[in-house]
Amino acid sequence: MEDELEDRVLHQTYLSFMKIISRFTSSVAFDTPASYLWKMVRLYLLRSEVVVFTLGIIIFFMYLQTIELWSRTLLSRLSQAMSPLSAVQRMKLMEGSDSDRQSWELKGSLSAAYAIKGRRMHMEDKFIINENINNTGISLFAIFDGHGGEFAANYAKDHLIQNLYNKVVELNAYKDGKLITLPPQDAPEESKKDQESNTSVERKTSFKKSVSTADDTSKKEITDPELLAQLSKARPITREVQKINRPVKNLTIPLTSYLDKGKINFGKLLTDEVLAADRLLVEAAKRTLNVAGTTALIAVLEENHLIVANVGDSRGVMCDSRGNAIPVSFDHKPQQVREQKRIEAAGGYIAFNGVWRVAGILATSRAMGDYPLKDKNFVIADPDILTFNLEDHKPMFLILASDGLWDTFTNEEAVKFIKERIDEPDFGAKSLTLQAYYKGSVDNITVLIINFLQNKISTNIP
Repeated sequence: MEDELEDRVLHQTYLSFMKIISRFTSSVAFDTPASYLWKMVRLYLLRSEVVVFTLGIIIFFMYLQTIELWSRTLLSRLSQAMSPLSAVQRMKLMEGSDSDRQSWELKGSLSAAYAIKGRRMHMEDKFIINENINNTGISLFAIFDGHGGEFAANYAKDHLIQNLYNKVVELNAYKDGKLITLPPQDAPEESKKDQESNTSVERKTSFKKSVSTADDTSKKEITDPELLAQLSKARPITREVQKINRPVKNLTIPLTSYLDKGKINFGKLLTDEVLAADRLLVEAAKRTLNVAGTTALIAVLEENHLIVANVGDSRGVMCDSRGNAIPVSFDHKPQQVREQKRIEAAGGYIAFNGVWRVAGILATSRAMGDYPLKDKNFVIADPDILTFNLEDHKPMFLILASDGLWDTFTNEEAVKFIKERIDEPDFGAKSLTLQAYYKGSVDNITVLIINFLQNKISTNIP
């Protein structure tokens, strides 16, 4: 009885409510525009299927707006297709203040570089252009692709390049019968002052203008406790690794060991300097538990010889006189047979996490820094050295780039792209960088072009 009474009360309440609504709607004359509009709204827009579909569309677009790629990738491509602006003009619109800087560029006499932060939160790529060092006829170019922070790439750019510069000046003077001793970049300040008083070499201004892509960015050290914790699962990081106050001294190697029949042995020089810089970098990183690392791609031009040292997965490609793409470096990837065997022999493993990674973490098997993996010998900094006689290839140009480019371009595609744009003021470096961005690269992108068509950068001293 009580249930029936409740049902009747609810039924009467519903009828009363509907009568009130009908009186309200019927009180408005249906011959007015407002009443006609209301009638159309009720008949068409307030239908259940229309309401549900509209809410679904609203929720879908709200979800898309929360995804960063929606605002950066899709909208940028739409604007690229609809806007008459050039790619360069669009990138300039993206640039804001120095702290929000999106791109970096440098133009030498016969080389140029362009880099963008792209879709990453921070810029971790660095590059160096140093043509005709101290009038020696030797030119030095480098790209460092940092990961886990800027610390390692900044260190390599500041210390490794400085030490290489010093050694080139010293060796060039030594083989000409002059003795010049420049202080190493990591030497104590007292020894630097003592040796500076005995140094008579005037450094060329072009070296001072040699810049990297992050000269104006913060060099704040970045640590990653989660990475350290993940590595500790494989093998605990010892107290000696975490806290070391004992400085690592750079080994002094006589200059004569780098001379072979009056010529500089750049292969040995690059190998020794990269490994020495890596030892000091690892020591500096251990003091602050900084797990950052960096690739290193270094090219040296002397007369008609090109020497390339590579650590990691940045890559160099040369275009010969026939337009063929000639690799001048090979990526160090964990899934390569020799790299996988070396990692497993050290007690490590590789795992697929989007791509093949060392210990499921690092996508390159060789790098500078990365001290937790370096301590376990899973990752090494030994560079591969390739030497080319330019008279054999008569190249048009050389491309050096971080993997942000090679994620979207093959060697052949990049060479073909630059061939069609080598006459641009920056030899196509900017166009290629932006094209990689618009093709969907999600990494920092740095492209450095060396143009051989007009003249040779490395010339003999008069």
